[in-house]
Amino acid sequence: MSPVEADAAPQDRTAPEGWRDLQRRGRGLSLRTLIILRWMALLGQSATIFTATVILHFDLPLLACSAAIAAGVLFNLYAASELKTLDPNPTDGRRTALHLGFDMLQLTVLLALTGGLRNPFCLLLVAPVTVAAASLPARQALALGFLALLASVALFHWSMPLPWAKGTELDLPPLYRFGIGLALVTGVVFTATYAWRVAADAEKLELALATTQDVLQREQRLAAMGGLAAAAAHELGTPLATIQVVAKELSRAARDNPALAEDAQLILQQAERCRDILKRLSQAPEDDGALTASVSLRALLEEVIQPHRGFDLDFAAVVRTRSGEAPPQVRRLPEVVHGLSTLVENAADFAAAAVRIEAVVDAGWIEISVLDDGPGFAADVLPRLGEPYVTSRPHGKARRALTAQIAAAAQAAAGARRGRKAPPPQAEPVAPSQGGMGLGFFISRTLLERSGGVVSVGSAEQADPPLKGARVSVRWPRPALESSQGA
Repeated sequence: MSPVEADAAPQDRTAPEGWRDLQRRGRGLSLRTLIILRWMALLGQSATIFTATVILHFDLPLLACSAAIAAGVLFNLYAASELKTLDPNPTDGRRTALHLGFDMLQLTVLLALTGGLRNPFCLLLVAPVTVAAASLPARQALALGFLALLASVALFHWSMPLPWAKGTELDLPPLYRFGIGLALVTGVVFTATYAWRVAADAEKLELALATTQDVLQREQRLAAMGGLAAAAAHELGTPLATIQVVAKELSRAARDNPALAEDAQLILQQAERCRDILKRLSQAPEDDGALTASVSLRALLEEVIQPHRGFDLDFAAVVRTRSGEAPPQVRRLPEVVHGLSTLVENAADFAAAAVRIEAVVDAGWIEISVLDDGPGFAADVLPRLGEPYVTSRPHGKARRALTAQIAAAAQAAAGARRGRKAPPPQAEPVAPSQGGMGLGFFISRTLLERSGGVVSVGSAEQADPPLKGARVSVRWPRPALESSQGA
């Protein structure tokens, strides 16, 4: 069913589909941040070499060290030029991993030129891996961790002597250098794991906060609509009474026209239905003890579709259970009844000939689906289901036919009051739809999710038997909907 009143999900906001994937796909540092961090590192490296050469008078391979720093400067200048042509915020983490990998290799070259694992600055190899663990998906973070391990092994076997004061040489034994390498690897693993867990917990909190804010906003909107509903219930009483009076006059004036009399009676019935709805809106929940009564699942489905029968549509209710199991008794929650009724009304507005509401019961879940044979969800509306004031009306043919009948009845009644014989019914052009406010699906989804259900939308072609239209499904855990009174 293409929703009469489609609201757009933040999409869910999308309620998250679970916490099983904490790899932060799409996360990474911005390109500008990477450039700034590299400038800071290059500045620190230059200051260190300057201090060791000029102040401490260590004998460094100055040309080779300067070449390594120059490579970092050139790479950073190239990255800065990309700011004008590329998105400065990476979307898949690969760019961040590439930059951090370059930084690790450049630091490894500098350490190899200045003592390898004898150099106390080898501790800086921990930094790129820690940053990767905190900001990248698992694959890239693990790759950089493995690169740090390879760098430690390379520095243990291949490095120049540690620069020291002239005339002396500091030669550390291999066992000590092995201990430094082992401590370095242990530090990389520990700090990276810690950063990973902290980032994962922070993301959980971030997603939970976003979900909570979304639910709170929807509840606030629904609460505001409650005030509007009370005002509407008060204000609509007078025009409904007027409609009933006019409909009765139409019925009396159309005694010689059975078709017109039937239309007038239909107007009276619908007006009375509106008055019943307004009466229920004005009732407090405790005023009706039957609201939480236990009913059979099939009876609940029949109650939902009953108000919509009478048009040129085929309504059907189907209940499927496990082999040999009787349909369960469920609680008649008002939010479930109203939410499902709105979904059925939306389906009727777009259905060509049939609307089906089916319930599937298994060991742990109760799923109720509303299907129709209409055009299905529009491509531009489907991604936005969930927010109010987003509508895809016009009405379906059943409502348009009723509008045309009411217009013809009013015209005939007006002629009868003027003393003229009512003309025979003629085919009238259907007036264009006036559209909706885009609140029905929003309210329905909010109420159903408040009852513990999870709403999903899709195509009815996967149903059994299939339909060519749309499908809206609501899935509850059995304890949330099933009555404790039993079958």
